Amino acid sequence: MQNYKDLKVWLKAHQFTLSVYVESKSYPKEEIYSLTSQLRRAAYSMPANIAEGCGKNTQMDFAKYLNIALGSANESEYFILLSKDLGYLAIDKYEILTNLINEIKAMLISLISKVRN
Repeated sequence: MQNYKDLKVWLKAHQFTLSVYVESKSYPKEEIYSLTSQLRRAAYSMPANIAEGCGKNTQMDFAKYLNIALGSANESEYFILLSKDLGYLAIDKYEILTNLINEIKAMLISLISKVRN
């Protein structure tokens, strides 16, 4: 068991989530219960699952929650792309969020590998 706040990947995922909330405030009101909600839930699922995994007793349980976080990262990546393609997200913001999500994915993959070995 470890403190999730000590993990760099958790911090990046938390920063990503905060950025998603800021950027999605300007999405059309008709998206509030669809794309806005889905994107936000996928985003906060990453740091939430990392935190939950840190509270588990075994490394295998921790790895399981990291894998769930990775799935949420991939989901977030798609919702960011969709947001850009629908014109809800400016290209520069899309690039910033995409770069951040790719960093998070790489960090999660590395951490999953370390936890499993």
